[in-house]
Amino acid sequence: MENCIFCKIIRGEIPTVKAYEDDEMLVFSDIAPIANIHLLAIPKEHFKTVQELDGGRAALVGRMLQKIGAHAHEWGLDGGFRIISNQGEAAGQTVPHLHFHLLGGEPLPWGN
Repeated sequence: MENCIFCKIIRGEIPTVKAYEDDEMLVFSDIAPIANIHLLAIPKEHFKTVQELDGGRAALVGRMLQKIGAHAHEWGLDGGFRIISNQGEAAGQTVPHLHFHLLGGEPLPWGN
């Protein structure tokens, strides 16, 4: 998507602090962190929510989660972390591109 901020980050039009990148996904620091470590993991393919998953996209999300687990230690998340994905405006999704918030680096409270 031409105007999607995450697609612009993927294309290199907006600078970011990258933690990981491969052909399928990008992990980078959130610009408004709510935890000591707050990363965003996004697929390079643009789609908005899990409602848009087909077989290929579901496999992609599975690979993303596997890579998150494999790299958690190097990102400082080995003490435990939270994965959050808001799905749609009513749930608080502000960027219409599927993404996972990775929160950790400290004990996290439950709830708001």
